[in-house]
Order: sequence, then C-alpha cells, then structure tokens
Amino acid sequence: MKPVIDIIDQQICQAIKTVSGEDSPAMVTVATDAKFGDYQANAAMVLAKKLKSNPRKIAEQIVEKLNISDICEKPEIAGPGFINLRLKPEYISAALLQINSDPERLGIDKEQQSKTVVVDFSGPNIAKEMHVGHLRSTIIGDCICRMLEFAGHNVIRQNHIGDWGTQFGMLVAYLNLEFRTQNSELRIQNSIHISDLEQFYKNAKAKCDADESFEKLSRQQVVKLHDGNSETLNIWKHIVDESRKNYQPIYNRLGVNLHKENERGESFYKDMLPGVVGDLKKAGLAKESDGAICIFPEGFKTKEGQPLPFIIQKSDGAYLYATTDLAALRFRINQLHANKIIYVTDARQQLHFQMLFAVAKQAGWVNENIELVHVTFGSVLGDDGRPFKTRSGENVKLQELLDEAVSRAGKIVEQKNPALDKEQKRQIANAVGIGAVKYADFSNNRTSDYVFSFDRMLAMDGNTAVYMQYAYARVKSIHRKAEEKNIDVDGEIKRAAKLNFTTAEELDLAKHIVRYGEAVEAATRDYRPNFLTQYLYELAQKFSGFYNACPVLDADAASRPTRLLLCELTAQTIKHGLNELLGIDVVEQM
Repeated sequence: MKPVIDIIDQQICQAIKTVSGEDSPAMVTVATDAKFGDYQANAAMVLAKKLKSNPRKIAEQIVEKLNISDICEKPEIAGPGFINLRLKPEYISAALLQINSDPERLGIDKEQQSKTVVVDFSGPNIAKEMHVGHLRSTIIGDCICRMLEFAGHNVIRQNHIGDWGTQFGMLVAYLNLEFRTQNSELRIQNSIHISDLEQFYKNAKAKCDADESFEKLSRQQVVKLHDGNSETLNIWKHIVDESRKNYQPIYNRLGVNLHKENERGESFYKDMLPGVVGDLKKAGLAKESDGAICIFPEGFKTKEGQPLPFIIQKSDGAYLYATTDLAALRFRINQLHANKIIYVTDARQQLHFQMLFAVAKQAGWVNENIELVHVTFGSVLGDDGRPFKTRSGENVKLQELLDEAVSRAGKIVEQKNPALDKEQKRQIANAVGIGAVKYADFSNNRTSDYVFSFDRMLAMDGNTAVYMQYAYARVKSIHRKAEEKNIDVDGEIKRAAKLNFTTAEELDLAKHIVRYGEAVEAATRDYRPNFLTQYLYELAQKFSGFYNACPVLDADAASRPTRLLLCELTAQTIKHGLNELLGIDVVEQM
C-alpha cells in the first residue's frame, strides 16, 4: 500500500503537468493544524512564481484537474493559494482493513528496486572495553540496517574493528615480558581478560615512551605480526578473541545484529594495502610529499589555503587508517557488489570521509550507480555539557551503563507491580532498562549532542521507551479483559467489513495509524530514527485520547468491532516500530 502522502503528491504533480505543462513539485506536507485538513500542498506558490501568475488562480486550476476524489473530500483553497486536503472516512476504513490483512508488513510496500547496501558501524577497539562512545554508532547503525532490510534491500553489516597496527606490537612485547615462564612458555590463555588487557596496554604505552629497548622490542613484534610469525599471531588472536568475549554479549544485550561473521577488521585488508597505494600511484593520483605518499583531492585546502593531503603511506612505509578505508571501500564495491555504502560515525570524522569519497571517485572506483553516505551523529554528554565520563574522568563502560539502567528499571517494576513473579520482573526490567537507553538516543536528532539522564529516560511520561512500552501493555490488557468477558476479539474484527467511525478520537487515531508507512519511509530515507520515535509517541498519545473518550469492550455492537480493530492495529504498530525497526523489546505487562 503506497503511503497516502505519495499518492496525493503524484496526483497533484499530474494536475500541475496538465495545467501548465511544467514538472513542478507538489510540496505536500502533513497539515500543521487539523482544523484545516490532513494534508496541505503549497505547489501553487512555487508554480505561480515560475509562471509569473496569481498563485490562488493557479491553485484553482490545479484543483479543477485534480483526480483524488477516491481518497479526499473536495479540496479547499486557503490564503494566497494553499490547497488543503482532508481524507475520506471511507478511504481510512479501507486502508485500515488492508493494513489488518497484512500483519507482517502492516500494508507497507517494499522498494521496487532492491539494492545491495553495506553498512559500516560500531567498530569497537580491540584490547579495550566498549564504552559509551561506542553506543550511538552501534545502535543507530543497527537501526539503519533494520529499516533498510524492511524496505527490501540486501543489507550487509560490516564491523570494521581496529585489530591491527603498532599498538599490538607493544601489547605482545609487554605480555612476553610479564607472562613468559622460566621454560619460555607464554601462559595467557586462562589468565588474561579484557579488563587486564586495557591496563596492560596503558602499561605498555608508558613503558614504550620511557624505554628505548622496549620500543625496539615492540617494533620487532610488529614486524613479526606482519610476517605471520606463528607465536606472535597466536598471542594476537587471543587478544582479539578475548576482546570479542566482551563486545559480543553487549551486542546481544542491546539486540544488535552483529556477529563474528560481520567482522572485517583492519587485519582483513592488510594484504591489499600495497596494491591500493600502487594503483593510486599508477593512476597519477598519489605522489610523494615530504617523504610520505599523499593524494591531494580537489577542493580540500588547509587553513593557509594550501592543498590538503590525504596521506596513505608514511615516510617509514607504514600504512594509515586512510589506506585501510580505501581498501575496504574498494573491496565492498568489487567483492560485495555494493550499490550503496553507509558509514555510521561521529561528526568529527566528517572531513576524513569527505576526502575518502573524493579520492575513490577520482580514482574511478565509484561511478554514478554507487552511492557513498556518511551518517553522522553528535556526542553523549554529561550534566556538565561535556562528553559523558565517570567522576574520575574515565570513559563510562557500556556494560556498566546497561547494568545501571536495568537495575533502576527493576526498582520501577517492583514499585509498580510487586505481585509479578521474579522471572517476569527480571524480563521486564531488562526490556525497560535496555529499551530506555536505546530509545533516549533514537528520540534525539542524531546530528545533535544530547545529555544522558537516567531519570529522563526512565520517566513514565513523555517521549520515552517506558511510556511506549506501557502504552503497548495497556492495549494488550484490553485483549486479556476481553477473554475474561468471553468476547471474541479476532472474530469481531474479522466480521467488520466496513469500519464505523462515530467520534473524532476514533478518526484521529485511525488517520495516524494509516500514516505509519510515511513515518517509516521518511526515517529510512534520511537515516533518522527520531522520525519514527516521534510518530510512535504521537500514536501512543492519540490512543490515550481515544481510550479515555471511547469505551471499547462496553461499546455497542455497531462500534465495538471498529474500536477493537483500532486497539489491535495500535498494538501491532507500536510493536513493529519498537521491536522490528528500533530493536527494542515490548512487554505484555508492566
């Protein structure tokens, strides 16, 4: 079922073409004030300016040729030429019945042309615990994947982990010094964990800065790692595996669909780096500058106005993140056959990706059929307006943050419903706590910073996961009460061949349910989960208004099927938006 806003837009564009011969935009938006209608088109003002004519006269001509009577009441012209449109109850009724007949997709069509989309997100650091700085890339990236998959695209998740480089030489050298026994065995398999590795790395870095002989040992271990020395590789693999033991449970806990098979870390591309540099040299794009190999993409300047270098090989022969990113980009195009590549990182990396994309296009690796997208996001801040840290100034560990969220949610569940059994309380607390953290992030504009607050995100009112989960549980409670009264909900809904709207609250809720496809389409197109959370919040509010004004189970025989269907579709929509697209669990009781 095509979103109604798209149908209206298409019909108005056709009317404009008939009236003027011009391909001019319809400029259709949801009406800001319901008393003027459901949608508003500002096409006449744009077209009148182009034709140097009176906009109201143009609006009258558009309306005269507009073929939309099966969807809308007679259009009204307001002000200088605004076209106001109000949906017919008959159309709303038919649309709801169609949505109800399609519980898997709720009447939302897949994209006509499926693409292969690679999404690069999360990217935890090896030998370090995940912290709050990894939260946004991880959950926003997963949400984008979910929305694109729902749209019908072939989505390939890529977790570009930092598992290669000089830091591993330092860490391996340190472990050799600290854990090698008298008989030269290195016993680390059962004694070194992720929390140890993080401290060991700090110790190794300090030792490297202070001790030239240790620095030499570290460089030797880097060479051994690059040469495939078996012992060095075994230590490196243990470090990577131990790190995965930390981040994989966090992914599972967050409901993020990332696994070992989605990982292609920097080590995966190591053998491709010489070819990347060599090919860019052959193409005449890469050249030596102060001993380093650089590319100077067009349009990028330093503060002094000089060409800005994109360095792909240092003077000592070492490769950089830029080189690996170029290799990854080329692999994704040539081997994964991506039509689109999306990178989900914080906004501070914007210049890097602008230059990366420019180089790839100059090299001819990217043509007009391949789209490169950098989805940026702001920072998570503390109450002081600075990046969220512990009192000691350390990054907040993501595992500890989630533990705290679930613990606080558990206290709320205990207060609200102490009669629930222990396992129910545990499940609800987990769904509410994890959901609160994710929803709080999603409900903010991703390009903005936001202040992290447990009190706000666990509030029972306002645009929070708790409010949304409670709204879902409230709807589901109607179903349970119906069973107690021996009311056959499914049977009554199935017998409703036409819906009977008798109140403004019913019609208002019905119209909003029909618009779910519009919200999903907008959120997917702009990679903005907050479009979806805002829609769901408004849905919950409209349901609350409907529920307070309209008896459901005690309604008369003519109204009850309609009201039961509105309840059912509200629950299905909330569940689909939260669970399927945002990756947030719903609960039947709270």
